[in-house]
Amino acid sequence: MCIKLKSTTPLSKVIPVLSRLRVLPALLFSVVLLAGGSTPAVGQSSRPAASIPAGRPADKLSFRPVDPSNPSAFEHFYNLDYDRAVQDFDQVLRRHPDDPFAVNHLLTAVMFRELYRMGVLDTGEYANDSFVGAQHRLPDPKAQQQIKDLVQRALRLEEDRLNAKPNDVDALYARGVTRAQFSTYTALVEHAWFSALRNAVGARHDHERVLELSPATTEAKLIVGTHNYVVGNLPWGVKAAVSMVGLGGNTEKGLKYLQECAAGNGETSIDARILLVLFLRRERRYAESLQLVRGLVESYPRNVLMAVEEGNLLHASGQDPEAAAVYRKVWQAGREGRYAGLHYEIAALGLGELLRGQKDFTGAAAAYEMVNEVTQSDPDLLQKANLGAGEMYDLLQKRDLALKKYQAVIAAKGSTPAAESAKKFSKDPYKRD
Repeated sequence: MCIKLKSTTPLSKVIPVLSRLRVLPALLFSVVLLAGGSTPAVGQSSRPAASIPAGRPADKLSFRPVDPSNPSAFEHFYNLDYDRAVQDFDQVLRRHPDDPFAVNHLLTAVMFRELYRMGVLDTGEYANDSFVGAQHRLPDPKAQQQIKDLVQRALRLEEDRLNAKPNDVDALYARGVTRAQFSTYTALVEHAWFSALRNAVGARHDHERVLELSPATTEAKLIVGTHNYVVGNLPWGVKAAVSMVGLGGNTEKGLKYLQECAAGNGETSIDARILLVLFLRRERRYAESLQLVRGLVESYPRNVLMAVEEGNLLHASGQDPEAAAVYRKVWQAGREGRYAGLHYEIAALGLGELLRGQKDFTGAAAAYEMVNEVTQSDPDLLQKANLGAGEMYDLLQKRDLALKKYQAVIAAKGSTPAAESAKKFSKDPYKRD
């Protein structure tokens, strides 16, 4: 028996309303992606291994078997070592083929490895509707099929359990996770908004039901808390439209739920901390956000995205000298091999943006140029860095150097915002607004 959605309004009638309000893409990024337990601006995350409450026998854990490979799998995952995480999670699933939690862990690792490869996890694109038509590297058909197969496998296990016992908390929780992850995939890869929103709503209601049946299950507060925070920050008219599909919101309740989730040692505590870093930054509660991100950096020293986020927070809070020091530290650590296989050049790009804001155009150009020193740098980051360098050279009256940078941007790939800007500035020099 499946839990029915609480809304009495068909999604097919609500989505056109949201589309006319021009908020559907931004809403889906916030509610779908974040509700999936993933946080691209800071670090991609999955579900940490569940801990066994003191005195609770292992045979009572239902779908949560203890496995010796889980700790290393999550360690690899939070350090962005997706290949090894996938290998470990796959071994766990082989040993526990009927465990939907194990399926969900592998699903998440496979999915975010593919999203990272595609270059989809750049939150800068999601500030407006332009990401709907944004160009990314094409998804790997094999990865797409594997993701869909894992979703169907997990749902079959969860539905079988719920058919036998409709109020099974573990099965409800697991299904909510599966729905949330699939909503992330359909939104970011397939841009299938109807499916994405439907699964996001289903995930929330599954976890709301979990909290009704088992209020102490703080893991379920991740999705419910995230929805509350995001929807609570929407404009009144948009919030009213979203409420038609059962997505109410309250900012303070959302933060409270996430803080309770982060304070626990359950499945979603790390995810909640990562989300709080983002949300507290939005609330300009920089000291609290910095404390969280520094703890995450200490726990996962190879996660370059978390390391750079410390610099981003310092910059946002007006501590530019400290932010610049962090960017340079991350860059140097990358040159020394700490972030092998990861795109630590984002630190150079962050430094360039900081110096640009200080009108240190020479320093900014040098920072942007650092990206070219990285072997196999991310194509999108390299394109942005070359565009930034070209703009700085124009401001420094070094037109020949600027043109070379613009030509490199244009030659990199097809029609992108950076390429269009480069074409424009190739004809007319860039001028600071």
